[in-house]
Parts: sequence; C-alpha cells; structure tokens
Amino acid sequence: MKTTQHTADELIAMLRLQHVPNIGDILAKKLISHCRNPAAIFEERQRNLLQIDGIGTHAIKHLFDKEHLEAAENEYNYIVKNDIDCTYFQDESYPQYLKHCIDGPILLFQKGNIDLDNRKIISVVGTRNITSYGTAFCEQFISEIAPLNPIIISGLAYGVDICVQKEAIKQGLQTIGCLAHGLNQIYPKVHRKYEAEILKNGGFYTEFWSTSNPERENFLKRNRIIAGVSEATVVIESAEKGGSLVTADIANSYNRDVFAVPGRTTDKFSIGCNNLIKQQKAHVLTSAADLIYLLDWEIEQKPNKIIQKQLFIELDDVEQGIYTYLQNNGKQLLDSIALDCKLPIYKASSTLLNMEMKGVIRPLPGKLFEAI
Repeated sequence: MKTTQHTADELIAMLRLQHVPNIGDILAKKLISHCRNPAAIFEERQRNLLQIDGIGTHAIKHLFDKEHLEAAENEYNYIVKNDIDCTYFQDESYPQYLKHCIDGPILLFQKGNIDLDNRKIISVVGTRNITSYGTAFCEQFISEIAPLNPIIISGLAYGVDICVQKEAIKQGLQTIGCLAHGLNQIYPKVHRKYEAEILKNGGFYTEFWSTSNPERENFLKRNRIIAGVSEATVVIESAEKGGSLVTADIANSYNRDVFAVPGRTTDKFSIGCNNLIKQQKAHVLTSAADLIYLLDWEIEQKPNKIIQKQLFIELDDVEQGIYTYLQNNGKQLLDSIALDCKLPIYKASSTLLNMEMKGVIRPLPGKLFEAI
C-alpha cells in the first residue's frame, strides 16, 4: 500500500499514536476500535477514553503531549521523501496472517516488491553461529521447496537467516527481511550487499521508525512479526537458548505450525531444536516433504510452459518399489504406502515428493497418491 492511500492527517495520527509510550499495539487497537480511527482518539475527551476496558490513566498519561505530534510529523516527512509504503492494520494490503495476531503492529513500513496474494509463506530462523550441517540443510530445504514458489521470511541476521535468504535469491524465490530498526539502514552492515537483490524480488518489513537503531529489545519485538506474517515457522539450528526459540514460542502462541530440524544430542546448536521436538512444540523436519505434507501444500502448475515428457525416467530402488505398489494397488494414503513398502513416514514422504517432481505420480485430495 502506498502512503498516498491515506491522507497526511490520517497517517500522522497513526504515527502519533504509535509514538506514545505505555500504549502498545493491543491498547492502541482498543482505542481505535472505540473511536473508529486514530485521528478521532486525539479529539476525544480523556474521561471518555478512561471508560474503555483496559485503558487507565497510566496508559494515556502522555497521549496528548505535543512531542508525539512533532515526532509524527517529522517521520511522515521522512516516509514521503523516501517513498516508503505504510500499511495500516485495517488495510486490505496488511499481511493477512499478521491481521490475526492481537499484538500485530498497527502500522507496518515496507520497501521492495512484496506480493503476498495467494502465496505460501514460511518463516525460517535459527542460530547466528550456523554449522556446516545447518548450511547444508538450508540449501537442500530451499532447493526442495522451490517448485512450490513460497515466500521466505527471515530476519537478515548472521547465520541461518542470511543463509536461507541467499538461497531463496538463488532459487528465484521472493524473500522478505523483517528488520529490528528503521528502513534507513541495514544491520548487520555487511549484509547491505544483498539489499538490491532482496528489494528486486521481495523486500523488507519493519515497525520501527527511521530514528530507531538495532537495539536488543527491538530484535525480540521484531520476532513476533517473523512468526506472525507466515503460516509456519522453521527452526533450522538453535542452541539451548536463543532468539529463534522465542520466535518458535510466539508462533505456537499464534497457533501456527512450527518445524524443527533434529540433530545429534551432542551438537550444541541442535539442542534447541531437539528440545522443541521433545517438548512437542515442533514437528520433526528432515526434508521439505515433511512440511509440504503437514501443511497440505500442493505444487503449483506453472502456466504457459510446455514440458516434454521423458520416455525413460530413472527411478531408484525405493522409488521403483513405491511406483510398482501404486500401479498394483491404485490410489493409496501416505501411511499405507509407508507401511506396505516398509518405509519410515519421513522417507516415504520425501520419496513421493521426488517422484512427483519426476512426473511419475500425482497427489490427490485427502493426502492420496496415484501412479501416472
């Protein structure tokens, strides 16, 4: 949404409300609901505002202070000058999944070519100290999921974040970086070299003004946007404590699916993921097929592209066994295929995805598969 879709007065009122201390997004939405729009809040009598459930004198103590109006006007000028898009939480263009989060920001700033319409959206997070195991999984996972053309959300941080976003760029996928500061900078600075590619096919989200710096509390606050804007969160590697586990907890609180990559019990940066799985806070993720199956995703049929069917398609022994089984038994459920072909569920699921890519089977409604 372009800033021109709201008048200057409307946008300044939104910014003014956002700038008031002691009024977070939940209270701000209560005030807006009562007064119908942000501008009306500042025309309402204080005693009437105090009648709203949850609104006390502490919350609105500084509501009418001039400094908030002045700050809002300054930020508005920056927004217009730098052609920044502003999305209000009641706008149609506001991320749909984030709309369902009670503490989603009332105002979201963005840059780039972001298009969320009818798209599969996942967030991928993890340790800043990514290992070779995590790097290999990032690359494999994004490569496997690329045919479904999802949007990849992350935080542009060191480690897993930038690894997964670089791989998304490589695969031609839309990727969005959720920032813990204003759009006037990139943190860490070394990742500025990826800015142009991300803006070209994706972009950046933030709730922070141009006056905000990348401070610790901002990263924790930013995590709720990473968790809220997508339908599922993937944790690739994490130590026993870390920001990615906070993001996973937030995603669980939003009733979103969480996936974690298991690792050896002796690996420091697998402890967090193993604990998520052990505590039943995350599904086990061994390949993209696990996520595709549990989210009930289907591969998009890309139009206007004629594919020459191969006369001789090479199948390995496991694929051949499944193909023969489906030929002999017709449509079958994943559980039946795994059981009768004596395969673990994760192995059957990933093999079926590979076979689907090769064009020898097709998925059907109800999680059925059949040979072609």
